[in-house]
Amino acid sequence: MKKIDRILNSELEKIKNQGTYKSERIIETAQKAEINVLGKKVLNFCANNYLGLANNPEIRKAAITAIEEWGFGLGSVRFICGTQTIHKELEEAVSNFLQKEDTILYSSCFDANGGLFETILSKEDAVFSDELNHASIIDGIRLCKAAKYRYKNCDMVDLENQLKKSSARIKLIATDGVFSMDGTIAPIDKIIKIAAKYDALVMVDDCHATGFIGSTGKGSGEHHNVLNKVDIITSTFGKALGGASGGFVSASSNIIETLRQKSRPYLFSNSLAPTLVVACLKAFEIINNDTGLISKLHDNTNYFRQKILEVGFEIKGNSHPIVPIMIYDAKKTVALSEMLLEKNIYVIPFSFPVVPKNQARIRVQLSSIHNRKQLDYAIEAFHDCGKTLNII
Repeated sequence: MKKIDRILNSELEKIKNQGTYKSERIIETAQKAEINVLGKKVLNFCANNYLGLANNPEIRKAAITAIEEWGFGLGSVRFICGTQTIHKELEEAVSNFLQKEDTILYSSCFDANGGLFETILSKEDAVFSDELNHASIIDGIRLCKAAKYRYKNCDMVDLENQLKKSSARIKLIATDGVFSMDGTIAPIDKIIKIAAKYDALVMVDDCHATGFIGSTGKGSGEHHNVLNKVDIITSTFGKALGGASGGFVSASSNIIETLRQKSRPYLFSNSLAPTLVVACLKAFEIINNDTGLISKLHDNTNYFRQKILEVGFEIKGNSHPIVPIMIYDAKKTVALSEMLLEKNIYVIPFSFPVVPKNQARIRVQLSSIHNRKQLDYAIEAFHDCGKTLNII
C-alpha cells in the first residue's frame, strides 16, 4: 500500500468514527416523488426537484426532439464551433425572465461562480461575502486578486462596517439568495440599500430560488421586490428548472461580454448539450405559463413546516421548501435517517463539514408533486422515529 493510501485510509476511518461519513444510496428509477431505493419504493424528500420538472413529460419530449434535430453533443467550446441557435435562445429566455441585459451559459453554476470574480475584479477592487455563502462562491472569490471581506450571515450592520473599511475601485457584495443548509432567504432588499449607499454592486447566487421563489418564480430579488436592482444573478438549471445540469450568469451586457472574452470555465468547457438547452427552454415555458406549480409548492411548504413544528421538532427558516430539521448530534441524525428509510421515507443526514460541528440536521425538501397524503405519512414517520430516538 502506498503512503497516500495509508494516510487517506486513516482519514476515512476518522470520518466514519465521527459519524459524518456520506454514503451514496443508489436510486433505481427516474427522479420523482416516489422512487426506488435498495429495491423498495420510498417517498423522496431530499431532491432539489422543487417544481417536479425533472421527470416532466413535456420536458422529456422536448429533450428527445432536441436529439433528433440538434444531435447529442457539440464536441466544442462556444467560441470555436459550439454555439447553436438554441444556445442564444436560452440565453435570451433567461435574460427576459430575470430582466437583465444579457446572459452567459456555463456547464454548472459552480463554474459560473468560479469564473465570475477573477474575470471582473482586480487587486484594485474588493469583494464582500456572506460567511455562509456556497462553496462555489468561496472558491470563486479565492481565485480573484481583489481584497476579501467576510460579513456575518445576513448581518447588515456587519456588512456596512466592512464596506466602510474599503476604498476599493469596485466594491462587490456577494450572497446566496437562499442559504441552502438553513432554508433562509437573504435580505436582498436591505443589501441593495446598503450597496447604494457605498456605490457597491450586488451579486446573488439564486440556485435555490430561480423558478419558484417570488410571485412568478424569478427568485430572491423578486421576493423582496428589488429584482431589477440586483446587478449580477448566477443560478442553475440543475434544480427547479428541470433538475439536469448547467448554470448561467445574468447581468449587464458589458459584464457578460467580458465573461465571454475572459472567463476560464466558459472558454475551456464544452457547450451545454442540445438536449439540456431545449429542455431548459421548455422549463421556462412551463413556468411562464403559470401552471400552478409554484403555488402548490408554497402550499406544501407551509403545511409541512406547520405540522413538523406541531409534533415537536425544531426547524430553521420560515417560508422556503428547504426545511432543516435540527438534531445537532451527528450520529443520532444518521440513525434517524436510517430509521426513516425503513419506513420508506428517503432523507439525507447533513453533518460536518457540510454544516458546522454540532449542527447536524436532516434537510427535508418539498416539491409541488408531493400530495397531502404523502406529506401526512412523512410527518407521522418523523414523529414516530423522533419519539423512538428520544429526539422529541
